[in-house]
Amino acid sequence: MSPTASDLISTPLHALHLELGARMVPFAGYAMPVQYPAGILAEHLHARQAAGLFDISHMGQVALRGDGAAAALETLVPMDIQGLPEGKQRYALFTNAQGGILDDLMVIPRARADGGGQELFLIVNAACKAQDMALLQTLSDRCEVAPMPEQALLALQGPQAVQTFARLVPQASDLVFMTGAWMDVPAAGGPIRIFATRSGYTGEDGLEISVAAADAERLARLLLAFPEVKPIGLGARDTLRLEAGLCLYGHDIDGSTTPVEAGLTWAIQKVRRTSGARAGGFPGADIILAQIDNPTLAPRRRIGLIGLDRTPVREGTDLLAADGRHAGRVTSGSFAPSAGGPVAMAYVAAEFAVPGGTLHAQVRGRGVPMQLQPMPFVPHRYWRG
Repeated sequence: MSPTASDLISTPLHALHLELGARMVPFAGYAMPVQYPAGILAEHLHARQAAGLFDISHMGQVALRGDGAAAALETLVPMDIQGLPEGKQRYALFTNAQGGILDDLMVIPRARADGGGQELFLIVNAACKAQDMALLQTLSDRCEVAPMPEQALLALQGPQAVQTFARLVPQASDLVFMTGAWMDVPAAGGPIRIFATRSGYTGEDGLEISVAAADAERLARLLLAFPEVKPIGLGARDTLRLEAGLCLYGHDIDGSTTPVEAGLTWAIQKVRRTSGARAGGFPGADIILAQIDNPTLAPRRRIGLIGLDRTPVREGTDLLAADGRHAGRVTSGSFAPSAGGPVAMAYVAAEFAVPGGTLHAQVRGRGVPMQLQPMPFVPHRYWRG
């Protein structure tokens, strides 16, 4: 059964979304804006050309505190957390005993807001938030686990995002991709304390901004006052991340998908791999490390596909080889406004993951030709300095 409006959680920007004419939909237990009056296509293109403001307050925010926090977290993820310097962000994965991905998340060591030393600041997916918080609580004998439901989260994305934000806080322009810092945003009624990272989920340059829920609307209105900033909903967020070749949990990665199958081995640092100083020690390590050492042990691959005609191909569509054999299945697919045609991500048996090869998506009884293409479909424009 679909949740009723009264069952849904509202973000701190709910009233502002309604004021801006958003169409609200249920998503991960929240009432979220899927689009505004301009529509998904216009919102997508605006984020690629200027700056788009996204409400991502449904995501989970949590801090791990104590001297043992980094070592504790490494028992749940195959990433190098102990070697992360303060202010440097890292993409990470929770894994299970079968080597599958329980969720993906962002991690950054930072100074505590209260001045009481350092903490690890984590952002997890909305749909997995309860599960992730329960998993992190298993570390409570080694570090303090502090969920942050009082924090909202905004994303400002696009080629003009950082330069626009820097008109409020010049310090923002000092950040490079995957770094973060505490900042104070001048505002009527007093400065707004935020923690911003130069990161995002669109393939564009931009910021993700953690802010107290009580200050979220004040900050959002400050940003929307700039003519180059427009509100963007979940619809365009999805097409933007698909063009950027970024996975959506529960679709392109899940508990049955290993990092090797997903093409995410770049996220696993050498120190956690076979022969590394802290090799293994995370759930599913034997399976994951064996697949890294011998990729033929991974039976399937995540691939990118571009349509050779204009037919959009959706999630769940079967893919056949030229000889009629079943090759795999689409996990995300849409018309890509910036790429100029249909694109998709899929998992196929390893033998069919041939660059430049053609597979046929089965759409309403017809084989739609799609060509394998490296991702991203639209070049990333992260600022690395």
